[in-house]
Amino acid sequence: MERGGGSETRFAPAGEPEGRLRGPSFGPIALDPANGDVVWSAPARALFGLDPLALGGAERLVALVAPEDRLAVEREIARCASGADDLDVVFRVRRSGQPHWLRLLAAPAGAGAARRLSGGVLDIDAEMRAEEALRSREEHLRSILETVPDAMIVIDALGIIQLFSRAAERMFGLSQDEAIGQNVRILMPEPDRGRHDSYLARYLGGGERRIIGIGRIVTGSRADGSTFPMHLSVGEAQWGERRYFTAFIRDLTEQQRTQANLERMQAELAHVSRLSAMGEMASALAHELNQPLAAISNYMKGSRRLLAGSADPNAGKIESALDRAAEQAIRAGQIIRRLRDFVLRGESERRIESVGKLIEEASALALVGAREQGVTLKLDLDPDCDRVLADRVQIQQVLVNLLRNAMEAMTDSERRELSVSSSPAADGLVEIAVADTGQGLPETVRANLFQPFFTTKEAGMGVGLSISRTIVEAHGGKLSAEANPAGGATFRLTLPTAVA
Repeated sequence: MERGGGSETRFAPAGEPEGRLRGPSFGPIALDPANGDVVWSAPARALFGLDPLALGGAERLVALVAPEDRLAVEREIARCASGADDLDVVFRVRRSGQPHWLRLLAAPAGAGAARRLSGGVLDIDAEMRAEEALRSREEHLRSILETVPDAMIVIDALGIIQLFSRAAERMFGLSQDEAIGQNVRILMPEPDRGRHDSYLARYLGGGERRIIGIGRIVTGSRADGSTFPMHLSVGEAQWGERRYFTAFIRDLTEQQRTQANLERMQAELAHVSRLSAMGEMASALAHELNQPLAAISNYMKGSRRLLAGSADPNAGKIESALDRAAEQAIRAGQIIRRLRDFVLRGESERRIESVGKLIEEASALALVGAREQGVTLKLDLDPDCDRVLADRVQIQQVLVNLLRNAMEAMTDSERRELSVSSSPAADGLVEIAVADTGQGLPETVRANLFQPFFTTKEAGMGVGLSISRTIVEAHGGKLSAEANPAGGATFRLTLPTAVA
């Protein structure tokens, strides 16, 4: 061994030529913390990366330590110099330009003025790197768990919570410190809270599965006592002799609220559609009945003139009856005209609505099953013309009708692309275009497309587009259709821009 400091001594242990060991994992070393002398062994020199011929004491030892760890080593040596029993410090040195982990362990040997520390240097680089890799993986896993939107909870075989993710904290209103160590039944309302331990015991005893490996919708309980619907999936794992269960939980509150809103909107649209169909039919009937009623009135007036010169004693009575009949025919025509005007006026609640929101909600209703049919939807909405003055339900009815018609038109098409766009139009209007890649619009079809009771569908009533045009025109806009040069059709409707 060698001694560095005020004097120098070189020796090798008996039977072990100096420098024989290559890449040692342990190197004996001794040091005097009082005066800074260090006695190096060849393995210790190799571990520190010290030149075999170089000398140096404690100052040289500290200088070999990586700068970020020097203060810890200096403090440990100073502590031992002041009388501490043992020296134990972990640090890094530079070897071939790379950091290398070492551990210096030493214990007192001798007493009084002869007191020095004797021990060795351990190569712990592999262990530290493995620990660092494990810590990195754990941090990576933790970061994943903290960003996953679904809650994750791990419990043991007794139902005690071992892990509680960030999403679980937000979902249940409990912190990790409050949840870990508690029985998982605190997250359940009655009667499940009182039965959970028996469910778990039954499964552990006989393997009867109710949720584990299956998944189902259950009810959760938040810290404030409120409950919410959730989808629960549970997996099982065994580490050594211990069994653990991992629960993945998705809050269904928003999903069920959205579903309820969609069902409500569908009911509203169906109701409005029925009313609109009845109104359209009433309008058509009013138009058709007005003509025969006018003819009846004219015939009665002509008959009265023919009776004016008659000598029949009942002529006066007949004239009076004809007058009353003519009056009633005119009255019936006025009633029907008022009904027709009311239907065409289409009284509605018009408010400032978002074009994007109207299209989004209508698409959610109309495009159910579109993915299974291979239909792709492309939206190209201009944010600068997003506000219109419209009756939300009525315009959504029009959009739903156009979108469903487009899907049906593409049933036999190889390419099924549906495009919806919005853009500014003339006269302070906003144009919404619905384009498809379907069978197109022949000229004969286009000419009668918006006529009542005209349809190309086997089971169609022929009132959908007629009603849609009536609604759009009642809003002060227009509804038109055109064939696309590359195939398919485009329907365009305009609505008045909302003035802020």
